[in-house]
Amino acid sequence: MIPLYKLENLPRLQRLRKIAKFFLFAENRFIMSAEKKAAIFSAAELVFFSEAASLLAKDELFSRQTRIEFTRAADVFKKVLNWHSNDTRDFDMDEFLRAVNSVKHLLLTETGRDQADWDFTAAGRLDAEKRRVFPGMTVYLEDIRSPFNVGAMFRTAESFGVEKIFMSPFCADPRHRRAQRTAMGCVDIVPWERREFFNEPPDFDASLPVFALETGGIPLAEFPFPERGLIITGSEELGVSPQALAAADASLGRVSIPIYGAKASLNVSVAFGIALEAWGRILTRRGNED
Repeated sequence: MIPLYKLENLPRLQRLRKIAKFFLFAENRFIMSAEKKAAIFSAAELVFFSEAASLLAKDELFSRQTRIEFTRAADVFKKVLNWHSNDTRDFDMDEFLRAVNSVKHLLLTETGRDQADWDFTAAGRLDAEKRRVFPGMTVYLEDIRSPFNVGAMFRTAESFGVEKIFMSPFCADPRHRRAQRTAMGCVDIVPWERREFFNEPPDFDASLPVFALETGGIPLAEFPFPERGLIITGSEELGVSPQALAAADASLGRVSIPIYGAKASLNVSVAFGIALEAWGRILTRRGNED
C-alpha cells in the first residue's frame, strides 16, 4: 500500500489510477470474504480509505457533486474505523461496500476506464450440484458468432434452469476467453454439446416439441410453452435459418417478443433471456422444477 504522502506527489492521473486500483482490490477482497465484516481490513487500510477519500474530495478538478460523494465516502470509512475493534453486527456493511464501490467507479470514470460486466467478481467457483433445472428444457444456439453473446446466453441459461445447451458448428467457442468472462463460470456447470441439428440430431427424445424465438410468431404472453422442449435461437445477423424455422413450424411454431420502440429488434442474448424467463415462470407455476 503506497503511503499517502507519496500519492500526493504523483502526477494527478497516475495518483487517481493507483487509488482506483487499491479500491478495486479492496472491493474484490470484501466480496470474496466469507464474513462481511470490517475486520478483514487492517486499521492501516481503513485509515488509508478515509484519508484517500478526503484527499480526493479536495481535488477541485472534480465536479462539486463528485467531491461531495468523496466526502460522504470518507465519513463512512471513518465510522468503519471506529468500529474496527468492536463487533460489527450493528454496523451497516452494505454502506461500507457502496462507499468503496462509488469511489472506485468515480475514479475509473475520471481516468477513462469503465468496467465491463465481466469485471465484477463472482463469489467463488460455481457448484454444479446446486443447480436447479427444469428437466427437458433444452436450447439450440444456431450460429451465434459473438463470444460475448455465447457467454451471456450460458449465464442466462444457467440462471433460468436450462438442462442442456446444444450449439451449431458455427457458434463461437464457449471456452473462448471472452465467452468465459461473460459466462462467469456457467460454461463449466451447464451441460453443452456442439451438434449439427439437421444432419446429426442431438441426443434428446425426438418427440420433444421444437419452437423458434423469431419475429412473426405467437406473442410471448400467449405462447403455449411446453413442459419439455427445445427452443431455437438464431444468429445475430440473420436470425433462425429456414431449415430450423421449418422444423419449428412443423412442431410448436414461433414465439415472438412484442417490441414497442423505434428500434424493432433486441440483442440476441437479451431476447433469449426474456423468452427463458417466460418459459421458466410458466414451468414453475406447473411445479416442473427439479
